[in-house]
Amino acid sequence: MTRRHIIAIDIGGTKCIAALYDDDHRTPIRQLTIQTRASEGFSAVLQDVLRLIEELHTDEAAAIGIGVPGFVKQPDGIILRLPNIPGAEGTHLQALLEQKTGLRVSVGNDSQTFALAEALEGAGKGHDVVVGITMGTGVGGGIVIDGKLFEGSSGCAGELGHTLLLPGQPPYATDDRRGETEQFLSGTAMKKRCEAAKKPEDLLAGEACAFLHPSIIKEAAWLCTNLTYVLNPSIIVFGGSTGRALESYLPAIHTEMLQWTLRDTPLPQFAIRKLKDAATRGAALLVMNEIDNE
Repeated sequence: MTRRHIIAIDIGGTKCIAALYDDDHRTPIRQLTIQTRASEGFSAVLQDVLRLIEELHTDEAAAIGIGVPGFVKQPDGIILRLPNIPGAEGTHLQALLEQKTGLRVSVGNDSQTFALAEALEGAGKGHDVVVGITMGTGVGGGIVIDGKLFEGSSGCAGELGHTLLLPGQPPYATDDRRGETEQFLSGTAMKKRCEAAKKPEDLLAGEACAFLHPSIIKEAAWLCTNLTYVLNPSIIVFGGSTGRALESYLPAIHTEMLQWTLRDTPLPQFAIRKLKDAATRGAALLVMNEIDNE
């Protein structure tokens, strides 16, 4: 079989990471990282994405997988909204990149691609229902059932950051009163809740924000309780800079869930992401799986 190369790009709010994968081993052959020019709008970010694709292109390149931090309408790969990158709304990114590169392109939400990689090749491997939760600048999620990404009717399934945790009761002063999960469990929100933090590590370690930790445990348990009753996952995998910092709190979150679940409810396992390249590898897997299933 002819060996194929897959170009994978994870567009983040602060960084764009691009990697070239060999489809036999799914390990990065080459990787590039640049700053995301989010403040300059999506047109500038798109220019950078095209430049990254050009730098990684090989004669064996067969397809491109892209993960973006926002809503993507499927199956057409149309961006509905990127909260941190203005000007992306309505962009037919999949068709645009296919026209410019001549390659097959798949576009997905970056948290969904994270979940796909962890389910197939990372901490969730061997589990039938995997939920991935990314916690960093925002909160995102992805659902993988029997090895297949569950996107919902239009591609927006798993947007856990926008689920309501305490409706109308955000934990800090803001005009946005939704009380959604992202306002509690993102790194951005935690910094607003604990202004004493001098560096990101202070949020979940040390004494500076110790007053906040019991609340984070309870709020994470509420989220996981809701996921347990809606999806009955066998494992929940946490990623993102803030999600990885939860590792020492996972037993406490599990114990807290016992206060909110009915007796004898099967609870999911917890894990921290295993793959360092989960976002880009998931983008590669997204397009590989689509090609293989045709």
